[in-house]
Amino acid sequence: MISIRRKPREDVRTRFGRVQEVARQGTGAWRRRATDVAERIGPAAGERVMVARGWGAPRLRRAARYVEIGLAPRVSSFLSGVAHRVEPPQPQRPRRGALLAMLGAVAAVGVAGAVMTRRGAARDAASGGGDEDPAVSADSMTVSGADLDDQVRSPH
Repeated sequence: MISIRRKPREDVRTRFGRVQEVARQGTGAWRRRATDVAERIGPAAGERVMVARGWGAPRLRRAARYVEIGLAPRVSSFLSGVAHRVEPPQPQRPRRGALLAMLGAVAAVGVAGAVMTRRGAARDAASGGGDEDPAVSADSMTVSGADLDDQVRSPH
């Protein structure tokens, strides 16, 4: 396996081991010295941290505004375009709109015809009283195709 570290692992381990050994041997002296250094450096480090935070906050705000107003819409439109290009085409569905429209028109014509037939039958029944001979009535001739002598004739 190729390592990208500058020092070989064994060398790092030996240095870490040496530091641990020194820390075990002189724990008391190291602690006192570290405490003294921390007490002296602490206030100055806190002051420097506050200066760094004061310097960085406006820059972070400006970067956030740029990302929100300038960069994000561009990235969003780019990703949306990529999504449209990557998406597979939708399978073509049969157009049912025209079929349903024709079916509706045929049904409407059928209903209108039935209503007109009922109105005509009701009008005939109301006006004639039903005393005609069924073979002679105009309706029976139209439906059966028979003449007065009960013979069926073809128009051709």
